[in-house]
Amino acid sequence: MDAAPYASPMPLLTARGVRKSVGEGRASRLLLDGADLDLEPGEIVAILGRSGSGKSTFLNLVGGIDSIDDGSIEVDGRRIDQLDGSGLTRYRREQVGFVFQLFHLIPELTALQNVTLPARMAGTVPDGAARAAGLLERFGVAEVADQLPHTLSGGEQQRIAIARAMINDPPLILADEPTGNLDPAAAATVLDVLRGIGEEGRSVLLVTHERDATAIADRVVKLEDARFVTG
Repeated sequence: MDAAPYASPMPLLTARGVRKSVGEGRASRLLLDGADLDLEPGEIVAILGRSGSGKSTFLNLVGGIDSIDDGSIEVDGRRIDQLDGSGLTRYRREQVGFVFQLFHLIPELTALQNVTLPARMAGTVPDGAARAAGLLERFGVAEVADQLPHTLSGGEQQRIAIARAMINDPPLILADEPTGNLDPAAAATVLDVLRGIGEEGRSVLLVTHERDATAIADRVVKLEDARFVTG
């Protein structure tokens, strides 16, 4: 297990007054309107809300994939909404790991190669292959390290995707419907993995439609009327 020394008296994530609209003109729709959220080091927060309410949009804002219209987002003491393109690239490579509903593994690469790829791109993990192998072992998928994604079950692919998200040792994991494509047994295994990530000191922001997934969370919030409320 990684040491992950992320304990801090300050929240890892602080979002204040976040506004975000999509579309243009008369088709414009306000998804976030003064949204506030804190995420403590080692805390798992689950976000619930109806489809299209802006849950995934908020994750994309925190992940530096999209930009806010107004407000502020601070991660580990840094205003990511003020970073330029190169700063956002470094942030995404070093500070945050992404886990998606559809896994997004590269089909031509083996499980081990998929996990190792972000470390190779960042150039900051010299022992990337060894670290990747260790993560696959930890998550119970070491035996499929040399297999291509299409030969694996959904649960195996998602555990590989989580290993990939952790390869650069980020303090923050963003998980967007990580169990949405899994059967109950595979979903339970993936949720156990995410719970373990929180227990080692990383923060996890979990977007889900599934009440079962909220059982691993330390706190549940709902996105209602473009703002977060305690669930």
